[in-house]
Amino acid sequence: MYDESVNTSAGREAWKTIFELLFAGQAQGRMGEACAAVGISPGLMKTLFHLKPGDGVPMRDLADQWGCDASYVTSLTDGLEERGLVERRPHPTDRRIKMIVLTEEGVVARQRAFELLHEPPACFGALTAAEQRQLRDLLRKVAQSDPAPARTRMVAVH
Repeated sequence: MYDESVNTSAGREAWKTIFELLFAGQAQGRMGEACAAVGISPGLMKTLFHLKPGDGVPMRDLADQWGCDASYVTSLTDGLEERGLVERRPHPTDRRIKMIVLTEEGVVARQRAFELLHEPPACFGALTAAEQRQLRDLLRKVAQSDPAPARTRMVAVH
């Protein structure tokens, strides 16, 4: 159901501000820093973020979620596998399906990347602790109402 309140001026301004903070503000270089820290490209990082420690993901599922060709996921998997961050394993019930599974080194690299990306930029110092909690709670509310299926969301480390 379409909610007209989404089209408010304040809603557009809020989204624009979030977008600017991520892509032009102090946080803009974070992805590059995180990639450099673990020695992988942004494409490989995206793949790493979509893998959950202890669980395998069928390669075809990633291709379907991202709307890309399976060969692209294969090349990303090759890059992560060459660095020892993932390994391919057969599916437990269908040996035709290849699963991507984080190695111990992959779990550590993923955790390190999330630590760097989750460090708030200095501009958050403009908010009091109470305002930061309020912002967190409002953003969680927005994120929880996102209609994207849970399986397509990145699995964050807490």
